[in-house]
Amino acid sequence: MGKKKSFSGVQKNTFVKSVLDVFQNNPYSSFNYKQVAARLGIKDRASMDLISLIIGQLFKSKELAMSKRGKYQINQDSPRFTQEVKTSLTGTVDMKQTGKAYVIPDDKTEDVFIAATNTNHALHRDKVKVFIFPRRKGHKLEGEITEIIRRNKKQFVGTIETSKNFAFLKPDNATMPVDIFIPNTKLNGAKNGQKVVVVITEWPAQSANPFGEVKEVLGKPGDDRVEMQSILAEIDFPLSFSPKAEKEADSFPDKIPGSEIATRRDFRPVFTITIDPEDAKDFDDAISLRSMENGHLEIGVHIADVSYYVKPGSAIEEEAVERGTSVYMVGRTIPMLPERLSNGLCSLRQGEDRLCFSAVFEMDEKAKIYSEWFGKTVINSNRRFSYEEVQAIIESGTGEYTSEIATLNKVALKLREERFQKGSFNFETQEVRFKLDKQGRPTDIYLREMKEANKLIEDYMLLANRKVAEFIGKKRDNQAVKTFVYRVHDTPNPEKLENFTQFVERLGYKLKISSKKSLADSFNKLFSDIKGTGTETMIETIAIRTMSKAYYSTNNIGHYGLAFDFYSHFTSPIRRYPDLMVHRLLFDYMQNAPSVSKDVYEPICEHASEMERRAVDAERMSVKYKQAEYMLDKVGQNFDALISGVSKWGIFAEIVGTRCEGMIRLRDLEDDYYYLDEENYQIIGQRHGYRFKLGDKLKIRVKRIDLARKQMDYDWVS
Repeated sequence: MGKKKSFSGVQKNTFVKSVLDVFQNNPYSSFNYKQVAARLGIKDRASMDLISLIIGQLFKSKELAMSKRGKYQINQDSPRFTQEVKTSLTGTVDMKQTGKAYVIPDDKTEDVFIAATNTNHALHRDKVKVFIFPRRKGHKLEGEITEIIRRNKKQFVGTIETSKNFAFLKPDNATMPVDIFIPNTKLNGAKNGQKVVVVITEWPAQSANPFGEVKEVLGKPGDDRVEMQSILAEIDFPLSFSPKAEKEADSFPDKIPGSEIATRRDFRPVFTITIDPEDAKDFDDAISLRSMENGHLEIGVHIADVSYYVKPGSAIEEEAVERGTSVYMVGRTIPMLPERLSNGLCSLRQGEDRLCFSAVFEMDEKAKIYSEWFGKTVINSNRRFSYEEVQAIIESGTGEYTSEIATLNKVALKLREERFQKGSFNFETQEVRFKLDKQGRPTDIYLREMKEANKLIEDYMLLANRKVAEFIGKKRDNQAVKTFVYRVHDTPNPEKLENFTQFVERLGYKLKISSKKSLADSFNKLFSDIKGTGTETMIETIAIRTMSKAYYSTNNIGHYGLAFDFYSHFTSPIRRYPDLMVHRLLFDYMQNAPSVSKDVYEPICEHASEMERRAVDAERMSVKYKQAEYMLDKVGQNFDALISGVSKWGIFAEIVGTRCEGMIRLRDLEDDYYYLDEENYQIIGQRHGYRFKLGDKLKIRVKRIDLARKQMDYDWVS
């Protein structure tokens, strides 16, 4: 048996001060002993036990107050509490459908509750200043919005409802809590019942509703084109390219000049393939394979050379910067570049010469890298494969280019194994996919998993992205590191991680958070254990929210989730503007160009990160809309479902096989009075004790579909 760790009096006094500092520096937050330990960076059991003991003593001496079982906060009546309490803060609004809101502080401390009467015309995701009220015992932190620092958006999408002298816009977005008043003189041709885009023109202080003007008439609700354009307008994404940008794209010749090919390394004789989704139109990456005389493999990752066509200062460049990314919605892609480039000249089509920027590696079959080369190339793809085709070849061992694909997959498996050994997280979420008819209506829904073929491509893209970032970002000799665009991912918030650990423990799962490697291994085991269970969707969703969000920056902090010290986005310049910046910087630095200014590139990184977030929102909204549309003719039908979430309003149930999530409202459960047991994620009947627990199977009946709001209501079939 090992000796139990003991502490001196000096050490204990130091611990007491450190523990008090955590509470005093966060006067509105409450913590348990594990959360305090996490904030202090303490992981050993003996020290955590001491912290628990100290918190108990501070509670007995009334320097801490218990906010709820196991959690404490500073007792502001304590003589030792001398900190000046903040009376205001800035943050971002999280608006609810009822009109109440929460403000998420910039410093990531406790959220502030804002009653509907105290929002003062602030809207969802606005940047605001908040006056904080004195805390009421047993209540969340509360406040009032006193200033709108920056509006998140001014244009809204919805349906027009007209009367004799005026009209209102009924917004589609549930986070917009009020209708927009529109004088008849500002309808600009919009008719009752049409989908439109409206811009807020003013919002008088005494008015309950903002005033607006119709900017664009989209058309009839329910039409596929209209609904998808509505989603794009909702995220302020441009609906079309300017005539100037289209004209520029059309001006490029179909054939690559021989003078340009002569300046590049020629990979046209080398075996090269693309692997993409069956319905893909733009192919921006290819992989080549060649056996070398020394027995090694030469594996090339070839990326469309968008920078050859898109030049700084051009109209196409301006539009690409504004968009930041392509948007992938159900049944359609809204490209970052005009289709002449994205689906044509830059797309690595089978049997056609294409210009690329390549990362080429000399490797062995165990994925050991002996040398690397970056440079401009020309390729000609031997075969355009779909993921399904390559998967069939991997599984059967037969088909076209079987040997080459088997070799590429063997090396990819080694790359993947090495990444997980170093602490990479394995987030494998199922993708909801649709079969659509000619009008764009969904006829079927199915779930698509990441299989070996998908992972094969992912592993080589990760390799290229990592090596490009290392090539520029690693300090060599005494040379200063040049400015570059990185894809970064920070460590998770300790409090969020502790809350998630407690959440999964109540569901019967364990997480080890003592080190980065043990946490990654625990997460990966958790994802494997929950696969196919009713808790899968909710646990994955909360896990992703627990982790920090990846973003673009010139300040490299590494990529926590991938366990990479250096990481960039190099592999998709057709659909991501940061990749185009990486191509330009890499090429310039290879020509010994001086370092660029961070002040120029960092704002573009921030904008690209924001546009990426909006694109993800649009993709999610299009999936929800198509799921609701698919369920329209199924009202009254029964389905097997799994409980995917619980709230004080009702039970979220997800239909097995389609992930169509709807709510069983508590007010519709008339056999008992049900209440939320928040701590154990269940709904309990007060009289009969019937429990609805997260992950339980149940049968539901489709009650109502609100297509405009993308919402589904279910009944429980007892």
